[in-house]
Amino acid sequence: MQSARSVGHDRPRVGPAGHYRKAIPAMQPHPLVDIGINLAHDSYDPDRAEVVERALAAGVRRMVITGSSLGSARRAVELCRQWPGLMRATAGVHPHHAREFPDHDLPALAGILADPLVTSAGECGLDYFRDFSPRDEQRRAFARQLELAATLSKPVFLHQRDAHADFMAILRDHLPSLPAAVVHCFTGTGPELDEYLAEGLFVGLTGWICDERRGTAVRDLVPLIPLERLMIETDGPYLMPRNIRPRPGHRRNEPMNLRYVFEAICEVRTETPERIAATTTDNALKFFSLPALGSVS
Repeated sequence: MQSARSVGHDRPRVGPAGHYRKAIPAMQPHPLVDIGINLAHDSYDPDRAEVVERALAAGVRRMVITGSSLGSARRAVELCRQWPGLMRATAGVHPHHAREFPDHDLPALAGILADPLVTSAGECGLDYFRDFSPRDEQRRAFARQLELAATLSKPVFLHQRDAHADFMAILRDHLPSLPAAVVHCFTGTGPELDEYLAEGLFVGLTGWICDERRGTAVRDLVPLIPLERLMIETDGPYLMPRNIRPRPGHRRNEPMNLRYVFEAICEVRTETPERIAATTTDNALKFFSLPALGSVS
């Protein structure tokens, strides 16, 4: 069944696996980590192993598989068991699914979070842009998940869209008890970024910054993010970078395209690509307790 998480995006058009094999990129010299990839999404079912192979060929050395519902979190853990040297998972309930997450499901989520392959709580937060769940249900589910993350000493993988004030009000109540937090897929404003940084949050950037139609304002903020707080992600199968040339004939994003997000970041920052890659990778390895790059994938 299609997750509500995908309703807010254009559904990727997926062709047979052979359609992609001709486009395997050259080896990326800078090892990168994709901190947000929805690899359990059914659009990857026809060729998931090939998606992983293409990611490795493109220099993506580690991946964090997003769990945005109880079902997708369980599937994310299954994928990590297939590739334990390469992947770790998050486990949470996206605000789109908040109405489907009653309090009596908290023990089930706690059980998934207890798996050693699950190294972050979330994706959780607030989304007032789509409002697929009532706002009071979103706030309840968000607060409950932050409480659970604090109890289990898990960092949190956060979602916020058009809900900044309520998001920060709830998050601030729990931040002192949380080991760390990252605002995934940042698409906000300068003042919002300032608040995130003031609270010690990490920031995840996606192909949104590669979009000349709607991402220029966020792209302008990229140089203001301290490098030690920055991580990168694809959010595949969503948010295909629009700086890919030639442009693909489909809309399914995948981890091999992380290098285009990386290139867009390098274009607007003063550090060398080597330093950007090394620091964002180190940030991700530590935050998500990923296997060291020298270990077997």
